[in-house]
Amino acid sequence: MPQPALEESKRPTGAGALAHIWARLKEHPLAHVGPGLITGVADDDPSGIATYSQAGAQFGLNMLWTMPLAFPLMAAIQSICARIGRVTGKGLAANIKDAFPPVVVRGVVLLLLMANTLNIAADVAAMGEVSELVTGVDRHIMTVVFVAVTLGLQILVPYHRYVWFLKWLTLSLLAYAAVLFTVHVPWREVALRTVWPRFKIDASAAAVVTGVFGTTISPYLFFWQASEEVEDMHRRKGAAALTRTPRDAGPELRRIKWDTWSGMLYSDISAFFIILATGVTLYLAGIRDIHTAAQAASALKPLAGPFAYALFALGILGVGLIGVPVLAGSGGYALAEVMGWKEGLERKVKDARGFYGIIAVSVLAALVIQYSPIDPMKALFWSAVINGVVAVPLMAVIILLASKTSIMGPYTASTPLIVLGWIATAVMAVAALAMLIPG
Repeated sequence: MPQPALEESKRPTGAGALAHIWARLKEHPLAHVGPGLITGVADDDPSGIATYSQAGAQFGLNMLWTMPLAFPLMAAIQSICARIGRVTGKGLAANIKDAFPPVVVRGVVLLLLMANTLNIAADVAAMGEVSELVTGVDRHIMTVVFVAVTLGLQILVPYHRYVWFLKWLTLSLLAYAAVLFTVHVPWREVALRTVWPRFKIDASAAAVVTGVFGTTISPYLFFWQASEEVEDMHRRKGAAALTRTPRDAGPELRRIKWDTWSGMLYSDISAFFIILATGVTLYLAGIRDIHTAAQAASALKPLAGPFAYALFALGILGVGLIGVPVLAGSGGYALAEVMGWKEGLERKVKDARGFYGIIAVSVLAALVIQYSPIDPMKALFWSAVINGVVAVPLMAVIILLASKTSIMGPYTASTPLIVLGWIATAVMAVAALAMLIPG
């Protein structure tokens, strides 16, 4: 009988208990997943949530079909990006710089930085607005707090520790699955409309479809995932580009496949749930246009109850804390690679001033922009639409890169990946052109 008491007395307390908990958390399976999970959740940043919410509010269940179609396309293009990074040991911008004329990489990176800064501005504005709704603290104060937190983590905390927090924040997407337990969902109708939607094909529908695909297949995710594969490679002892260590190719390419497809599936299902949650609440209540981030969450309160409202709001904050660093980091990697600067979140500030400078300028410029009288939700939605247009030429460049033996050696992307990549590019191009159809 005294044995349990003896075991109890051996349990660590105080600082020892905290160290014990930290060690156990670092051993958790979530701590060992790769860049695919973080990239997938960053895909559903406040920009994505706003766009999916608008799709559900405006069209009800009739935009659910976009998610099953988007999944293999987004997973394929992200797998190609991850493959490029791991095989070559260099980020996307560095590879584009090596394989194409300077005007190509400069144009791509310039567009990326512009889109990212606007996207960050809209994201932090939405986060500040939702924080005011939840806490009562002024949105501008909360926005400054979020900017300080994200910048501080990226600049002061080494990547191997910082990425650990990002991985745990990915659980915030589960909030949108939980919302569905608080509302009535006509599952038979959901299944029917997912495969057989009913809506008028016009400029308005085309804009929403482009927005959905633009936020699902986003340029900043391409650069981020390739660069994070390089970061992970550098922090593993003995690891190198697969073109130099072919013995590692089999296991590494299998890991990339599993990690990326599972991360994108998590992202895609969560986006499906957001469209569904707003489709069975806001749309049925006649709320067809989302004007602010607060409105998207608060509109759920009388329709689905305070719990659903709180989950939706907290989900925006959780994924925003992932999305903003990914947006800023992807721009930092891209420009640093083009300029030949040292880059990487594992480096100290003094060793990569240009890289961290880009991150800081992007986030601080976004902080200034968000004080302008721009409707945060509309800015989020249209930034997704712009990303959809920008992604088309970039995707073509990525697929060409992954097909070049001069870049990839014997590890060029497989034919199914290349085919899915070109289909994704065509879908994005058609959706962008469709916006020009008169309403």
